[in-house]
Amino acid sequence: MLTTMPQDTESGGRAARWGRDTARRIAKALGATELAPNSNQCVLNGQRVVIKCAAPATTSVGVTYQMLDRLDSVIGAFQRDDNDFDLWSLTPEQYKRSMRETASKGPSAGRVGIVRKADFENMGRSLGRDRCP
Repeated sequence: MLTTMPQDTESGGRAARWGRDTARRIAKALGATELAPNSNQCVLNGQRVVIKCAAPATTSVGVTYQMLDRLDSVIGAFQRDDNDFDLWSLTPEQYKRSMRETASKGPSAGRVGIVRKADFENMGRSLGRDRCP
């Protein structure tokens, strides 16, 4: 059985930077336009989306409740063992129906909804695979 250690400030910061950097590269590959340098939000095909990235051992992604109200779509980018990413899209309504509150006791407690990769695969629309540089 795989057990994971809880994140501390340092490991959480590394994960957040990896997620932003990876989302930026995926956005560029999809032809999306960044909205801000410190955010995973972008405009893709005229729609406001957020790209949330998960490493191979991570089975869910999180979006703040406040952000969900401003989006047209949530893109889950789930990294495979071969380093490619499977891309899935959910509408904010689908995301809200599937989400659970984060288990975090830190700043995201009560502010972030988590959705599993399986929910993206079961309810979402596949955007294909991306070989993120």
